[in-house]
Amino acid sequence: MKKTFYITTPIYYPSAKFHIGSAYTTCLCDSVTRYKKLQGYDTRFLTGTDEHGQKIEEAAKANGKTPQEHVDYISGLAQDLWKQLSIENDDFIRTTQKRHEVVVEDIFERLLANDDIYLGEYVGNYCVSCESYFTPTQLVDGDKCPDCGRPTKLLKEETYFLRLSKYADRLLAFIDSHPDFIFPETRKNEVVSFIKSGLQDLSVSRTAFSWGIKVKSNPKHVVYVWIDALSNYITALGYDSKDDSLYQKFWINGDEVIHVVGKDILRFHAIYWPIMLMALDIPIKFRLYAHGWYLMKDGKMAKSKGNVIYPEQLVERYGLDAFRYYIVREIQYGNDGLFTPEDYIKRINTDLVNDYGNLVSRTISMVNKYFGGTVQKTVHNHSLLSFEQNLEEVATESIKQYQTLMDEFKIADALKALSTLVGRTNKLIDDTSPWDLAKNEETHAPLQSVMYHLLESIRLITVLYQPFLMETCPKVFGYLNVEENNTDFESLKFGVKENYEVVSKAAHLFPRLEEESESEVIRSWMNEPKKEEPKIDPILPEITIDDFAKIDIRSGKVLEAIQHPNADKLLVMKVDTGDKVRNIVSGIAKYYKPEDMVGKTVLVIANLKPVKLRGELSEGMILAAENAAGELFIVEGSSKLNPGSKIS
Repeated sequence: MKKTFYITTPIYYPSAKFHIGSAYTTCLCDSVTRYKKLQGYDTRFLTGTDEHGQKIEEAAKANGKTPQEHVDYISGLAQDLWKQLSIENDDFIRTTQKRHEVVVEDIFERLLANDDIYLGEYVGNYCVSCESYFTPTQLVDGDKCPDCGRPTKLLKEETYFLRLSKYADRLLAFIDSHPDFIFPETRKNEVVSFIKSGLQDLSVSRTAFSWGIKVKSNPKHVVYVWIDALSNYITALGYDSKDDSLYQKFWINGDEVIHVVGKDILRFHAIYWPIMLMALDIPIKFRLYAHGWYLMKDGKMAKSKGNVIYPEQLVERYGLDAFRYYIVREIQYGNDGLFTPEDYIKRINTDLVNDYGNLVSRTISMVNKYFGGTVQKTVHNHSLLSFEQNLEEVATESIKQYQTLMDEFKIADALKALSTLVGRTNKLIDDTSPWDLAKNEETHAPLQSVMYHLLESIRLITVLYQPFLMETCPKVFGYLNVEENNTDFESLKFGVKENYEVVSKAAHLFPRLEEESESEVIRSWMNEPKKEEPKIDPILPEITIDDFAKIDIRSGKVLEAIQHPNADKLLVMKVDTGDKVRNIVSGIAKYYKPEDMVGKTVLVIANLKPVKLRGELSEGMILAAENAAGELFIVEGSSKLNPGSKIS
């Protein structure tokens, strides 16, 4: 019977589009899941979205949507992104799903009935962004949140509390008896120190907003984020439902459960979640891995700083495998990683283009040139045997290190161990100089042995790259005609494949990237200042007030808008300018959908001579401006203006 492996990401907060920070966690979990599958585990991988709370209400309102419309949209973007990144999650839990909400309602009532939750009143400084209360001693600079630095609000409200203090000693005892419960070790030490400093009972309901799961016995309260969100790890398995087979298989009787979270939500998963499980009499089956962040040169990635980079941009330009390799390779175990455009391009060029890609293409080229594409496994003594034996030893040690490090969640280090094998395989070419061996008939047998060792090492490397390079590895196996039974972890030893028949010509796996120009492209996506000052369009020659008076600019109300039937870039609009309803054609379709324009108050040059654009009459021009990034923005007038108001 197969061992089971259950892994989860945190459920992400869908306040806005996801950047590479969320992609890192998800790709990390996906790579580990793929690794476990290769080991023969029965795996289950969960991710999802945490869709309730005040931040969602506010974000939805700012975007002119209902909270449900907002979370439907962002959750859809997330699922599309995971598909684009080839994430093989088995489930996507949304906390607005009925399967989750009904169980959370029941969990809250059970905790209340057991007196693990009680009704009280809270007065304190509350951070909307972090959805947490903070004591005066925890605040920074008077009223600032210690986690995100934003101003807090002083709130007083009736709330239910979870009795954390009741379980503090029991939790400390559990952590002491399970030394691998939280990793890395530094994170465990943080948690223990926090518990020993004294746990305050946790506010677990709110009355200040309504977007959440109602407390069944007191509906003016909504269940606060942590009981709601943390429960997802078991509600997604069918806990407390008619069919709890997955819960029994992967949680109650499961062999390994891993929660992967960012260090910023360590406390909630290492303290609140196990205490909830204790109170519910559910076994604590999970281990908790808290990873670092991807930082920019100016600190943590944040939209407010304009330093965000999105996965879609990198994947579309540089390919899926390049992105997925970099994203898990660059953050060291337990530490933060620094994202820079230069490092991104260098990592691809060094590890994938130079070391692995060139090794594959050079080897296939030599096998075709010297042996017509077919190489047999040979066993005999020759002068180059020591180099081959050393490669076999490095392969054995690298495979061992790789598996140990992967099991310890040291993913970047595992890839380093694999790079050692790639480097040693390349060195065999330098050590043996195949081009010289090919010159003499007497060295034909040693040359074939060298070629075999190169091909067999590439096979082993490619087996180990499978959790990371999902598009590239099948290509390489195809180039080398490797049978399926020689691509799994059972075949991870030298000399398994008896002969090779390679393709006559193999396309390069990764194109070389020009470092300076490609780094500049990525910088432009991150809104970083360019090395040169941005160019500003020159001011036109002076005009007089009489010249300006010839231009009649009026406010107009957009009544209708449609896509031009024969031009992708054009919108055709009906605009009320007071004197009449004008037909106006504008080249803004790349930036505005027809429905975005209806109802807007725009500024129209009303006395421009009418002209036909792709067959449609245009009776005016809408004013617009372009920013440094080339994005177009309509110049909007106040909604209090009447159609036809003159702009002067």
